[in-house]
Amino acid sequence: MSQQFNTKLPENYAELKRAANRTANWKERLAAVEELGNYKHKQTIDVLLHRLENDPVYQVQEAAFEKLVDLGEDVEMPPRRKFDLIKDTSKVLVRIKKSLPRDHSYEDFKVKLQKMRVDIYDTYKGDKGDDFDRWLEDTWKSIPGK
Repeated sequence: MSQQFNTKLPENYAELKRAANRTANWKERLAAVEELGNYKHKQTIDVLLHRLENDPVYQVQEAAFEKLVDLGEDVEMPPRRKFDLIKDTSKVLVRIKKSLPRDHSYEDFKVKLQKMRVDIYDTYKGDKGDDFDRWLEDTWKSIPGK
């Protein structure tokens, strides 16, 4: 049974494209992917392909993959990244920890990360889900102090 898709570009395409590429909010990217996947148009497919190949949050990649398959595209799911989802994340985390006073708390570290690098914070929160706080605290503990 074939599915019917709208073959016109959505009226809010420019807004959806911006949301799909917003680095600091994986949930907005996911919602944009879900919406764009309802339109079988070259431009929407291009955005979905870009999210599939480049999104650091695996959940967004999975949604793009599913929408592209539903649209009849011949795509493969990329392997899940195992290390830095954003280049040099480890170095950034070290710099943030070293910028804080010696007796800072995990919460101080978490707040400063969120303020300084919301892209890293949001990407890892999306990727790790419920395990985010445990992962971040373990990472914080493993970084040598000043």
